[in-house]
Amino acid sequence: MPLRDVPFVLDRLDWMRTEGIWPNGLRYLWTDAFGVVLLVSLYEETGDRRWIDEAEALVAEVDRVLGRRRGYRIGEAPDRDGQYFHYLAMWMFAMARLGAVIPEYREKGVAIAKAVHKPFVIPGTGVVWKMEEDLRRPYPGYGLGALDAFDGYVSYRLLDETALSDEITEMRGLMDQAWPDLHITQDLGIGMMLWMAGFFPREDWAKTQVPRCLSTLDEMWVDPPGYFCRQPEAREVRFAFTNYGVTLGLQAQDTWPDRVERTHTLFDAYRSGDHYDREAITHVMACVSHLPGVMLPRGS
Repeated sequence: MPLRDVPFVLDRLDWMRTEGIWPNGLRYLWTDAFGVVLLVSLYEETGDRRWIDEAEALVAEVDRVLGRRRGYRIGEAPDRDGQYFHYLAMWMFAMARLGAVIPEYREKGVAIAKAVHKPFVIPGTGVVWKMEEDLRRPYPGYGLGALDAFDGYVSYRLLDETALSDEITEMRGLMDQAWPDLHITQDLGIGMMLWMAGFFPREDWAKTQVPRCLSTLDEMWVDPPGYFCRQPEAREVRFAFTNYGVTLGLQAQDTWPDRVERTHTLFDAYRSGDHYDREAITHVMACVSHLPGVMLPRGS
């Protein structure tokens, strides 16, 4: 069963705010997308409307700081320029989940999808990994994203299958080209694939990717002390935020609860000694893994 550790989340949120880490730190689209969903999960869990008020305030701040005429900048820091499609897709997912409470956010998510789909998607080929900030051309030095079509497909379907039917069809075509031979070997990529597959478990891509990902992930389990390494060939490399992404995916698949617990035991108190110790992405993703809530399919 998915975790429902509200006390952990409330304590970590209080600490982040006191330290000026989140939501009162620098904006970063990936972290803020997870954060919006976390706030909706807190509302669903507690019934306290203030969490929806905080989610709306966060969306407004992301719009103000990162919003562009089409899409959203990756982050506020100077080195986080350009746009990533998978970040945009996660933001659209957040709009779908907030939109379940306030419908106008679902409409907002559809509008974002309509604005960014064509600039990123090369029909019959793939989805550009990173675009320049104005979406006029691909960012120099980047190719296609391996999971981006899956990201878009899931978010589009959860937003509005009718309004985005053409875009969904295009993404499904790209997925069908990719999934039979796709072998993911990066920890966070595996976690996100397991998470996405949880929404459409009966579809062929999900039925293939879940066991394939779990098999690779099993090779990446390092015990002791109990963590998932970055890649099978990098067993000493570990990151807290990517491990929380893995444990989210495992909860979406309702599998390996013992490893989820072991991973949390290690990383909840872990200090890497680098900038990630105070990065919002580490702590927001920790909260989401401790309270996945509406990050997961309804009924999970």
